[in-house]
Formats: sequence, C-alpha cells, structure tokens
Amino acid sequence: MDEPIRFDTKIAVLLRDDLAVWQRLNVTAFLVSGIAATHPEVVGEPYEDADATMYLPMFRQPVLVFEGSKEFMATAHERALRREIEHAVFTQDLFATGNDRDNRAAVKAVSTADLDLVGIACYGPKNAVDKVLKGAAMHH
Repeated sequence: MDEPIRFDTKIAVLLRDDLAVWQRLNVTAFLVSGIAATHPEVVGEPYEDADATMYLPMFRQPVLVFEGSKEFMATAHERALRREIEHAVFTQDLFATGNDRDNRAAVKAVSTADLDLVGIACYGPKNAVDKVLKGAAMHH
C-alpha cells in the first residue's frame, strides 16, 4: 500500500465573511490562479480518463479555504507581509472592474494599509502559512 503524500507547503485562501456566494467563488478562482501561474511546481500532471480523453492539470495538493472578518483580513495581510509569505490579493474595488489592466490599476491606486481586502491567497511553508491564518475559521 502506498504511503499518503504529505506536503511541507500549504495553499490557503482567506475570504471575507460578508461576501455573497458568487463573490466567494469568483475571488477564490482569481486568487489561486496567481499561485498556479507563479509556482508551476504546485501543479500536477494532466488528467486522463479510461477512454484516453485528456484534461487540464490541477494543483497537486489541497487548497484550504478559510473565512474571517474585514478586520481579520487586515491582520492576516499584515502577517503575510511581515513573514514575507507570497500572496495574492483581491480588493472590493475589483468587483467593479472588468479586465486585468483595470484590476491592477485599482490595486495600485490604494496604499497597502488602506486596501479593502475581500480575499487573500497564500502559498509557502506550511507552518508559516498557518501562522498567517491563525485565528481564521475554515470556510463552511
């Protein structure tokens, strides 16, 4: 019997707890795309079914999703910055934009401390990501 695969890294998403369901799904998809794009080692091999139909690869490890208050979002963001944990951000302003250029401009227009964060996604050593998200509840 094969041993279970263990990972020394963690992929985690933190969502603000007052988002609508469609917003939570949208924000999660956008945030994790940044991790996949910059860390190819977290993406596994393509999938294939019994009929040899091929499918795109996905992350090789679970993505854990947490939720927290607006205040906790700011705390987690500050922890990630202090610990130099790579992370993606999604701000409230991005719900009003419709393309990548405008998204980046919306973030660029606001200072770090004033970002109205609705989501962050972290990737890094498991213990460090755990410390960033300490106090967050698992999304339900």
